Amino acid sequence: MSSVLVVDGANVVGSVPDGWWKDRAGAARRLHERLLVADTGFDEIVLVLEGQAKAGVRAGRDAHVRIVHASRDGDAEIREQARRAGESGAKVAVVTADRALAANVSPAQVLSPAWLLDRL
Repeated sequence: MSSVLVVDGANVVGSVPDGWWKDRAGAARRLHERLLVADTGFDEIVLVLEGQAKAGVRAGRDAHVRIVHASRDGDAEIREQARRAGESGAKVAVVTADRALAANVSPAQVLSPAWLLDRL
């Protein structure tokens, strides 16, 4: 069985007070670069970006990381990506600290940004 990790890019970037708000595109690019070399134990990583962060990384696939640009609402896109992955038979986990989002991605496992950052 394959495994898919859906990453709430805004939530992960926002969990580290490193000045990301001054350069959202740059913060998204740095997260993407770290995901490319991370050992997460998942076959595929789906990085969902929204707003200004989309300018930092083009949409598409880069090795085992697939970048998705949310057309409007990042949470809706994360739910959709988790749903699709689950329907394909994959084991799915979502990285977010957003409680409302976490409550709506069942049966996907929810992992914290700290869990992911520990693996970067």
